[in-house]
Amino acid sequence: MPVPETLVGLFRLAPWIVAIFILASIVLPQMVRILREYERGVIFRLGKLLGAKGPGLIFLIPLVDRMVKMDLRVVTIDVSKQEVMTRDNVPVTVDAVVYFRVIDPVSAVVKVENYWKATSLIAQTTLRSVLGQAEMDDLLAHREKINQTLQEIIDRQTDPWGVKVTAVEVKDVTLPDGMKRAMAKQAEAERERRAKIVNAEGEYQAAEKMVQAAQMIAREPIALQLRFLQTMREISSEHNTTTFVPVPIDLFAPFMKK
Repeated sequence: MPVPETLVGLFRLAPWIVAIFILASIVLPQMVRILREYERGVIFRLGKLLGAKGPGLIFLIPLVDRMVKMDLRVVTIDVSKQEVMTRDNVPVTVDAVVYFRVIDPVSAVVKVENYWKATSLIAQTTLRSVLGQAEMDDLLAHREKINQTLQEIIDRQTDPWGVKVTAVEVKDVTLPDGMKRAMAKQAEAERERRAKIVNAEGEYQAAEKMVQAAQMIAREPIALQLRFLQTMREISSEHNTTTFVPVPIDLFAPFMKK
Protein backbone atom coordinates (compact mmCIF):
# COMPACT_ATOMS: atom_id res chain seq x y z
CA MET A 1 0.00 0.00 0.00
CA PRO A 2 1.62 3.31 -1.05
CA VAL A 3 2.45 5.97 1.60
CA PRO A 4 0.60 9.27 1.14
CA GLU A 5 2.65 12.16 -0.12
CA THR A 6 1.62 14.23 2.95
CA LEU A 7 3.23 11.78 5.34
CA VAL A 8 6.30 11.64 3.16
CA GLY A 9 6.57 15.43 3.35
CA LEU A 10 6.20 15.35 7.13
CA PHE A 11 8.93 12.75 7.44
CA ARG A 12 11.20 14.91 5.35
CA LEU A 13 10.43 18.01 7.48
CA ALA A 14 10.80 16.21 10.84
CA PRO A 15 14.55 16.88 11.22
CA TRP A 16 13.99 20.55 10.46
CA ILE A 17 11.13 20.77 12.99
CA VAL A 18 13.26 19.15 15.65
CA ALA A 19 16.13 21.49 14.85
CA ILE A 20 13.80 24.49 15.08
CA PHE A 21 12.50 23.35 18.47
CA ILE A 22 16.02 22.84 19.78
CA LEU A 23 17.11 26.22 18.47
CA ALA A 24 14.07 27.90 19.98
CA SER A 25 14.70 26.27 23.36
CA ILE A 26 18.23 27.66 23.32
CA VAL A 27 17.56 31.10 21.87
CA LEU A 28 14.30 32.08 23.57
CA PRO A 29 15.71 32.08 27.13
CA GLN A 30 18.43 34.43 25.86
CA MET A 31 15.98 36.67 24.05
CA VAL A 32 13.28 37.05 26.68
CA ARG A 33 13.90 38.06 30.29
CA ILE A 34 11.39 38.88 33.01
CA LEU A 35 12.41 41.36 35.70
CA ARG A 36 10.61 41.81 39.00
CA GLU A 37 9.44 45.17 40.36
CA TYR A 38 12.62 45.65 42.43
CA GLU A 39 14.99 44.62 39.60
CA ARG A 40 16.53 46.51 36.69
CA GLY A 41 18.57 45.27 33.76
CA VAL A 42 21.54 47.23 32.40
CA ILE A 43 21.80 46.39 28.67
CA PHE A 44 25.05 46.32 26.67
CA ARG A 45 24.96 45.83 22.88
CA LEU A 46 28.30 44.75 21.48
CA GLY A 47 29.92 46.28 24.54
CA LYS A 48 28.14 49.62 24.20
CA LEU A 49 25.83 50.78 26.97
CA LEU A 50 22.18 51.11 25.96
CA GLY A 51 20.71 51.91 29.40
CA ALA A 52 18.61 50.34 32.13
CA LYS A 53 15.32 48.58 31.46
CA GLY A 54 12.63 47.00 33.57
CA PRO A 55 10.62 45.87 35.35
CA GLY A 56 8.58 43.51 33.20
CA LEU A 57 9.34 41.73 29.94
CA ILE A 58 12.71 42.47 28.31
CA PHE A 59 13.71 41.41 24.77
CA LEU A 60 17.38 40.88 23.92
CA ILE A 61 19.25 40.04 20.74
CA PRO A 62 21.06 36.75 21.27
CA LEU A 63 24.87 36.85 21.07
CA VAL A 64 24.67 40.64 20.70
CA ASP A 65 23.03 41.97 23.84
CA ARG A 66 24.24 41.33 27.37
CA MET A 67 22.22 42.19 30.46
CA VAL A 68 23.48 42.80 34.01
CA LYS A 69 20.71 42.39 36.58
CA MET A 70 20.67 44.84 39.52
CA ASP A 71 18.68 44.61 42.75
CA LEU A 72 17.22 47.91 44.01
CA ARG A 73 16.23 46.69 47.48
CA VAL A 74 17.94 47.89 50.67
CA VAL A 75 21.05 45.84 51.41
CA THR A 76 22.63 45.34 54.83
CA ILE A 77 26.34 44.73 55.35
CA ASP A 78 28.17 44.14 58.62
CA VAL A 79 31.34 46.13 59.11
CA SER A 80 33.83 43.85 60.81
CA LYS A 81 35.34 44.77 64.18
CA GLN A 82 37.84 47.61 63.94
CA GLU A 83 40.58 48.53 66.41
CA VAL A 84 40.32 52.30 66.94
CA MET A 85 42.33 54.74 69.07
CA THR A 86 40.05 57.56 70.19
CA ARG A 87 41.03 61.20 70.39
CA ASP A 88 41.82 60.89 74.12
CA ASN A 89 44.08 57.85 73.47
CA VAL A 90 41.69 55.11 74.57
CA PRO A 91 41.84 51.86 72.53
CA VAL A 92 38.38 50.55 71.68
CA THR A 93 36.97 47.87 69.39
CA VAL A 94 33.86 48.80 67.41
CA ASP A 95 31.68 47.26 64.73
CA ALA A 96 28.80 48.69 62.73
CA VAL A 97 26.08 47.90 60.22
CA VAL A 98 25.44 49.84 56.99
CA TYR A 99 22.12 50.06 55.14
CA PHE A 100 22.26 51.09 51.47
CA ARG A 101 20.52 50.57 48.14
CA VAL A 102 21.23 51.13 44.45
CA ILE A 103 19.40 54.15 43.04
CA ASP A 104 21.27 54.37 39.71
CA PRO A 105 21.87 50.87 38.29
CA VAL A 106 23.85 52.21 35.31
CA SER A 107 26.42 53.95 37.53
CA ALA A 108 26.60 50.94 39.86
CA VAL A 109 27.63 48.77 36.87
CA VAL A 110 29.75 51.15 34.80
CA LYS A 111 31.57 53.30 37.39
CA VAL A 112 32.62 50.67 39.94
CA GLU A 113 33.68 47.06 39.54
CA ASN A 114 31.99 45.71 42.68
CA TYR A 115 29.79 48.27 44.45
CA TRP A 116 29.12 45.91 47.38
CA LYS A 117 32.80 45.40 48.21
CA ALA A 118 33.65 49.05 47.56
CA THR A 119 30.91 50.26 49.93
CA SER A 120 32.06 47.84 52.62
CA LEU A 121 35.68 49.01 52.42
CA ILE A 122 34.65 52.67 52.43
CA ALA A 123 32.56 52.00 55.54
CA GLN A 124 35.53 50.39 57.33
CA THR A 125 37.95 53.23 56.61
CA THR A 126 35.38 55.90 57.44
CA LEU A 127 34.53 54.17 60.72
CA ARG A 128 38.18 54.22 61.82
CA SER A 129 38.65 57.81 60.69
CA VAL A 130 35.55 59.29 62.35
CA LEU A 131 35.85 57.40 65.63
CA GLY A 132 39.54 58.28 65.81
CA GLN A 133 38.54 61.95 65.96
CA ALA A 134 35.96 61.47 68.72
CA GLU A 135 36.55 61.18 72.45
CA MET A 136 35.50 58.10 74.36
CA ASP A 137 32.74 59.92 76.30
CA ASP A 138 31.23 61.19 73.03
CA LEU A 139 31.40 57.70 71.56
CA LEU A 140 29.39 56.32 74.46
CA ALA A 141 26.99 59.22 75.08
CA HIS A 142 26.44 60.74 71.61
CA ARG A 143 26.07 57.63 69.47
CA GLU A 144 23.33 59.14 67.28
CA LYS A 145 25.48 62.11 66.28
CA ILE A 146 28.37 59.82 65.30
CA ASN A 147 26.00 57.59 63.30
CA GLN A 148 24.72 60.63 61.40
CA THR A 149 28.27 61.77 60.63
CA LEU A 150 29.22 58.30 59.36
CA GLN A 151 26.12 58.13 57.17
CA GLU A 152 26.79 61.53 55.58
CA ILE A 153 30.45 60.80 54.81
CA ILE A 154 29.88 57.31 53.37
CA ASP A 155 26.89 58.49 51.33
CA ARG A 156 28.92 61.35 49.86
CA GLN A 157 31.68 58.96 48.78
CA THR A 158 29.35 56.34 47.26
CA ASP A 159 27.06 58.81 45.48
CA PRO A 160 29.07 58.71 42.19
CA TRP A 161 28.52 54.94 42.12
CA GLY A 162 24.73 55.29 42.22
CA VAL A 163 24.59 53.94 45.79
CA LYS A 164 22.49 55.65 48.47
CA VAL A 165 23.49 54.98 52.10
CA THR A 166 20.31 55.24 54.15
CA ALA A 167 21.68 54.57 57.66
CA VAL A 168 24.79 53.61 59.60
CA GLU A 169 24.58 52.20 63.12
CA VAL A 170 27.48 51.54 65.48
CA LYS A 171 26.45 48.24 67.09
CA ASP A 172 28.97 47.57 69.85
CA VAL A 173 31.81 49.40 71.57
CA THR A 174 34.23 47.17 73.50
CA LEU A 175 36.46 48.84 76.10
CA PRO A 176 39.58 47.40 77.78
CA ASP A 177 39.03 45.81 81.20
CA GLY A 178 41.20 48.41 82.92
CA MET A 179 39.13 51.22 81.43
CA LYS A 180 35.92 49.53 82.57
CA ARG A 181 37.21 49.36 86.16
CA ALA A 182 38.30 53.00 86.04
CA MET A 183 34.89 54.06 84.72
CA ALA A 184 33.17 52.06 87.48
CA LYS A 185 35.28 53.83 90.13
CA GLN A 186 34.52 57.18 88.54
CA ALA A 187 30.79 56.46 88.54
CA GLU A 188 30.91 55.37 92.19
CA ALA A 189 32.80 58.52 93.18
CA GLU A 190 30.29 60.62 91.27
CA ARG A 191 27.39 59.00 93.12
CA GLU A 192 29.10 59.63 96.48
CA ARG A 193 29.68 63.27 95.53
CA ARG A 194 26.01 63.71 94.65
CA ALA A 195 24.93 62.08 97.91
CA LYS A 196 27.14 64.44 99.94
CA ILE A 197 25.81 67.44 98.03
CA VAL A 198 22.21 66.38 98.65
CA ASN A 199 22.96 65.86 102.36
CA ALA A 200 24.64 69.28 102.61
CA GLU A 201 21.74 70.96 100.85
CA GLY A 202 19.33 69.30 103.30
CA GLU A 203 21.37 70.56 106.26
CA TYR A 204 21.48 74.05 104.77
CA GLN A 205 17.72 74.15 104.23
CA ALA A 206 17.11 72.82 107.75
CA ALA A 207 19.37 75.50 109.20
CA GLU A 208 17.50 78.18 107.28
CA LYS A 209 14.19 76.96 108.69
CA MET A 210 15.61 76.88 112.23
CA VAL A 211 16.84 80.46 111.87
CA GLN A 212 13.42 81.55 110.67
CA ALA A 213 11.80 79.72 113.63
CA ALA A 214 14.19 81.39 116.09
CA GLN A 215 13.40 84.81 114.63
CA MET A 216 9.68 84.14 114.95
CA ILE A 217 10.04 82.97 118.58
CA ALA A 218 12.12 86.07 119.35
CA ARG A 219 9.28 88.25 118.10
CA GLU A 220 6.62 86.22 119.98
CA PRO A 221 8.07 84.67 123.22
CA ILE A 222 4.79 82.92 123.93
CA ALA A 223 5.51 80.64 120.95
CA LEU A 224 8.35 79.03 122.92
CA GLN A 225 5.96 78.19 125.76
CA LEU A 226 3.50 76.67 123.31
CA ARG A 227 6.27 74.62 121.75
CA PHE A 228 7.33 73.42 125.21
CA LEU A 229 3.79 72.28 126.01
CA GLN A 230 3.49 70.50 122.69
CA THR A 231 6.75 68.64 123.34
CA MET A 232 5.51 67.56 126.77
CA ARG A 233 2.32 66.24 125.22
CA GLU A 234 4.23 64.21 122.62
CA ILE A 235 6.56 62.67 125.23
CA SER A 236 3.72 61.88 127.65
CA SER A 237 1.78 60.12 124.90
CA GLU A 238 4.70 57.73 124.34
CA HIS A 239 5.80 57.29 128.00
CA ASN A 240 2.67 57.21 130.18
CA THR A 241 4.58 56.49 133.41
CA THR A 242 6.80 59.56 133.10
CA THR A 243 5.89 62.69 135.10
CA PHE A 244 7.00 66.16 133.96
CA VAL A 245 7.37 69.08 136.36
CA PRO A 246 7.94 72.33 134.45
CA VAL A 247 10.35 74.69 136.21
CA PRO A 248 10.63 78.29 135.03
CA ILE A 249 14.12 79.18 133.90
CA ASP A 250 13.82 82.51 135.68
CA LEU A 251 14.34 80.74 139.02
CA PHE A 252 17.90 79.92 138.01
CA ALA A 253 18.69 83.43 136.72
CA PRO A 254 20.16 84.75 140.05
CA PHE A 255 22.41 81.72 140.40
CA MET A 256 23.61 82.05 136.84
CA LYS A 257 24.50 85.72 137.39
CA LYS A 258 26.55 84.83 140.49
